[in-house]
Amino acid sequence: MSSIRVLVGTRKGAFTLTSDGSRKRWRIDGPHFAGWEVYHLKGSPAEPDRLYASQTSGWFGQVIQRSDDGGRTWNPPGTRSEDLMGADGMPKGESNMFRYEGEVGTHRFFDGSQRPWEFRRVWHVEPSHTDPDVAYAGVEDAAIFRTGDGGRTWKELPGLRQAKGHLWQPGAGGMCLHTILLDPRDPRRIFVAISAAGAFRSDDAGNGWSEVSGDLPTDFGFPIDIHAHEPDTIYVVPITSDSLHYPPDGKLRVYRSRTGGHEWEPLTRGLPQRNCYVNVLRDAMAVDHLDPCGVYFGTTGGQVYCSPDGGDSWKPVVRDLPAVLSVEVQTLP
Repeated sequence: MSSIRVLVGTRKGAFTLTSDGSRKRWRIDGPHFAGWEVYHLKGSPAEPDRLYASQTSGWFGQVIQRSDDGGRTWNPPGTRSEDLMGADGMPKGESNMFRYEGEVGTHRFFDGSQRPWEFRRVWHVEPSHTDPDVAYAGVEDAAIFRTGDGGRTWKELPGLRQAKGHLWQPGAGGMCLHTILLDPRDPRRIFVAISAAGAFRSDDAGNGWSEVSGDLPTDFGFPIDIHAHEPDTIYVVPITSDSLHYPPDGKLRVYRSRTGGHEWEPLTRGLPQRNCYVNVLRDAMAVDHLDPCGVYFGTTGGQVYCSPDGGDSWKPVVRDLPAVLSVEVQTLP
């Protein structure tokens, strides 16, 4: 029977949740990097025990961590921990260095003035489908970086910022490249999303969009995910508005569409339906590849929920974690 590994990044560390294919009993490991914000961690499709994590701190900066044993042990890539310890006991090294290429230039700021690009943190790490040593990083201020040596070094792909980057302006959470999607059929095609600049694709074959909010209670929310075997089945978690980041009416509901977004149904079984004011962030939902597929999401209240039946019912895997920033899932043989 296949097994499941859920990777959870939080405001104060990372956690791994593992179960067999029944998804009834879970083992919780962590926190890894206790006290640090872990914006994202994700496993390599090419080598599932190769995991990458973005560890960051307002005091000590950015560190990329890597595990080659499924999350049991971690080190900055290509090193031993003791090789990268500074005088203050914090990691340092090549894997932390994200430098913009060429003439850095400026971008628009909140007030309309121009500000220099300044690296702050890695929001998202996306490993290659075919090569465990290749991964992409989306950062703030918005740019995309690539590693070809397992995370030891990172190099910006500057063509993205050259796409009118001087006109980009941050959203309320900063100007971050928060989403990277790699086309599994064409490794040259990459989709990214930037708050608040928009969505971009790495080739010029054209791209059309249509609204699919249908009969949702609100058209604002952060996460969206797709059923593993039904491409027209979509999951979202609406929140009240862009200024009120909590579920409408204090009811935590995942909405599912089986029609590509034209009609939606609320999924509430097992979810709190009164006095619930948590949020679900953009990277905090994932879907596994079992049949029936499992759906997972984490909240800013520290709960991670699992539905082993495609959304029909929900149970908390764990409660009382720090605020959840990201949820990814691996379906393991």
